[in-house]
Amino acid sequence: MSAEKKIVCIVEDKPDLREAMNMMIQMSRDYALGGSYANAEEAIKFIPEVRPDVVLMDINLPGASGITCVNALKTMHPDMLFMMCTAYEDNDKIFDSLKAGAAGYILKTEGPQKILEALDDIIIGGSPMSSSIARKVVASFNSMGAENSMIEGLSDREKMVLEHLAKGLIGKEVADALNISWGTVRKHVQNIYKKLQVNTRVEAVNLYLNR
Repeated sequence: MSAEKKIVCIVEDKPDLREAMNMMIQMSRDYALGGSYANAEEAIKFIPEVRPDVVLMDINLPGASGITCVNALKTMHPDMLFMMCTAYEDNDKIFDSLKAGAAGYILKTEGPQKILEALDDIIIGGSPMSSSIARKVVASFNSMGAENSMIEGLSDREKMVLEHLAKGLIGKEVADALNISWGTVRKHVQNIYKKLQVNTRVEAVNLYLNR
């Protein structure tokens, strides 16, 4: 870290926790507090004026969520860095945060030292995550890889049938489009379900579209 302190803003709705985080930044050697806010609306209004180096963002805020806040601020200031600092470990919130533009995701339970180390990491270009969060991300990508492999295991004709199903065509329409019988389409669909390990058209199409 350079001698010049980096500016950090905090978005946290719980007053006691917000004050503790404020003190953590104010007592640190490398960081200065640019401002702390109790909700997304305040953050969206004031953070652009502060232009902090990093924003520590809670997810569960009154009104707009922290994820919505990151998305809004990232749209205005693409170079601004955001680290989610939250109690949530569920996959949807993790990936929604990363898609919104967060560069890091750390749990509040990690404590001040780990949070400050994560700030050091994010400043130099890293993407710090609590170990449990990182494991979820890796597991998700491994799962996506397995799903892609299953899609690749389909025959060319089965992929064509699934492509038409994904477009919203029903069985007879698929048969007409591919110039094959409805019975043949039905057989292809059965094979698709078996290979993709699904039971419904919706599941098969979702796997195909998310591959």
